[in-house]
Parts: sequence; C-alpha cells; structure tokens
Amino acid sequence: MHTGKVMTMRILHTMLRVGDLDRSLAFYTEVLGMRKLRQKDYPDGKFTLAFVGYGDESENTVLELTYNWGIDGYELGNGFGHIALEVDDVYTATEAIRARGGKIIRDAGPMNAGTTIIAFVEDPDGYQIELIGKR
Repeated sequence: MHTGKVMTMRILHTMLRVGDLDRSLAFYTEVLGMRKLRQKDYPDGKFTLAFVGYGDESENTVLELTYNWGIDGYELGNGFGHIALEVDDVYTATEAIRARGGKIIRDAGPMNAGTTIIAFVEDPDGYQIELIGKR
C-alpha cells in the first residue's frame, strides 16, 4: 500500500572486480586523481575492498574496487558499459591522463551524432571510463 511518503535514495558506489589491487589503486589515484578513502581485508572471505573517489562517501558516489585473492582477471562481459566522469575540459583531461600513463581508447571530440565533447579511457582491467565535458 502506498503511504505517500517519498523515499530518499542516492547512489553510494559502483563495484568493480579488479585483478591487481595495487595496480588499480595507482590508476584511479595517480592517473585519474581520486583519493583512496578506505580499504579493508576480509581474510575469512579471501577478499579486499578499497573505496576510491573525489570526495567523502557521505556526500559523493564512489568506486568500490573488489580484489578476490588469487584471481588476477575477469571477463568483462558485454552488459557493462562504462563509468562516466565530468571534467572541465575533455581535451586537457585526456592529455593529462595520457601523460600520467593512462590508456586513451577514444580521443577527445564530439560524440557520435551529437555535439557533446567526450573521450574514453581504459583502466588496467579493461573497464571503460568516459570523460564528458561540463555543459
């Protein structure tokens, strides 16, 4: 039965399974400029969780990097699309990411059949990150 109350929700995080936690942490912090917010080992479950983002989890959506001990890679599948990051200038961001060793898989330019400037970066596990210019 509908009570008329509005349910407040927000996106907390997106989880990615990664094959090398140190390599992924270096990419997201050193190449994309996120901060490592927290990390914890779960020995009974044989996994480690690390959370990265651009701001505190209480007010920002973050990424949860899950490392399952002993598993060094995953098939990405074809259902997952990408993570999108807003940047001030896609051309400048692309060059900065390339200079930090990031893999650009689509250079900055207008999107297909549109005018929004975008680019795509690939993380060490093959996940795609779209850079979108501020509107």
